[in-house]
Amino acid sequence: MLFNEYITSGSFPFIAETQIDEQKAKEYVRSLYDTIIVRDVVDRLHVSDVSTLLNITKFLLHNIGSKVSHKKIADTLTSSGNKVDQKTVSKYIKGLTDSLTLYAAPRYNVKGRQLLSTNCKYYAVDLGLRNALVKTSDSDIGHILENVVYLELLRRGYDVYVGDIENGEIDFVAIKPDDTQYFQVSATTLEESTLKRELAPFAAVRDNTPKSCSLLTRSSEPPITTA
Repeated sequence: MLFNEYITSGSFPFIAETQIDEQKAKEYVRSLYDTIIVRDVVDRLHVSDVSTLLNITKFLLHNIGSKVSHKKIADTLTSSGNKVDQKTVSKYIKGLTDSLTLYAAPRYNVKGRQLLSTNCKYYAVDLGLRNALVKTSDSDIGHILENVVYLELLRRGYDVYVGDIENGEIDFVAIKPDDTQYFQVSATTLEESTLKRELAPFAAVRDNTPKSCSLLTRSSEPPITTA
């Protein structure tokens, strides 16, 4: 299935054109990371500790779709024996986002319609890159689907944010000058409790902009859209 190939091997042109197998695709993408991405970040930021850069990259790739702070990253790496401070984490993350290895999705207060400066989410530029650098599991599929949707919304020209609401969030708020869309993403909503949980955040959408609230899922059921 092409979709499964996309989320495992990625969509770099060489991989798509040659249709190499998953293991060779991993080796190719890892070589891109080692020879192009790392070199770009290292040269521009004068990075002396490449292993820490790799650990920060792996942390963010492993935690796509999760809100993280620079402090949490620094604390987690330090506790695992790789001592690093918040300033270094911030510097390296900026290098990774500037090089378009990762994208940052800031939080957006839906009620106040304003950006929030802390605890954004990060998404990979290519899921093959993530698969080459970190171990994945079936439990990751929800965040992997978020990553797919995030990249597609960017491709369609939206500015994409994480919707912050009271006691929860909307996965994505996608904004153009004349269009605002709200999206929830879930691997499955076949259980009624899951469906209700995924739809509940839309009740917080009360602004007067043209809007459409959509639930995107891989479940074998009709798509759900609420206006």
